Amino acid sequence: MFSVFFIKRPIFAMVIALLIVLGGLVSIGILPIQEYPDVAPPTVVVTAVYVGANAATVEETVTRPLEDKINGVNGMIYMDSSSTSSGTSTINIYFEPGYDLDIAAVDVQNKVSMATPQLPAEVIQQGVVVDKKSPATVCFVTISGDDRYDESFLSNFANLNVIDELRRIKGVGKAEIFGEKKYSMRIWLDPDRIKSLGISPTEIMAAIKSQNRQAALGKIGAPPTFKNQQIEFTLTTESQLEQVKEFAEIVIKSSNDGSLVYLRDVATIELG
Repeated sequence: MFSVFFIKRPIFAMVIALLIVLGGLVSIGILPIQEYPDVAPPTVVVTAVYVGANAATVEETVTRPLEDKINGVNGMIYMDSSSTSSGTSTINIYFEPGYDLDIAAVDVQNKVSMATPQLPAEVIQQGVVVDKKSPATVCFVTISGDDRYDESFLSNFANLNVIDELRRIKGVGKAEIFGEKKYSMRIWLDPDRIKSLGISPTEIMAAIKSQNRQAALGKIGAPPTFKNQQIEFTLTTESQLEQVKEFAEIVIKSSNDGSLVYLRDVATIELG
């Protein structure tokens, strides 16, 4: 019946339709934002790396101790975790909607600090990272260069000059480099060679660490010393290695006959 009424009066129907459209346009600017709340819960992510460990070992020695301490943190709804065969442990902690994310991150960091003594030494050395997690990626920034600059150079440039500036921007929870290639000394071991010499990767790592570190030598003339001593010298040493040829001369093993095994004998070394 209503349809017949409007069919016989098209001008009236058109006026009503225009009024409805106009009312909708006016209402857009005055609709309360409470009608569209942010339903994504504030999230904090905890990441730890156990180099050389499999998924089961990471779960048992890293993920579980962290979960035991984090569980029950103020404002938490639930959490989930994953332990991978690459040695990475990731724990996502979800909080009540509207909970202050900065406070949540601090609370989680305090819980992680309590669990740190229970973690393997390798994990403590790498560090446990606590980050505020955004439900969506806001922005991508691409850095490119001409043929003079390779991917390693651009990645290192972004790490030194760009990423910290982005992290300082107010409101930025996390900024990271995708496809990062850190400029570093890369040592590729020859498995057949180290096996024939009876050397383990752990021994090689220990040799590199012991022969490539910055040592504090102390001072000459520092107290206690002679009376009226007026001159004091601080001793410094450039003991950290920087060149490929310097790493190549690291002594890995010595034999009873006096022969030495150098890093160059069991590995390929390159900078990049």
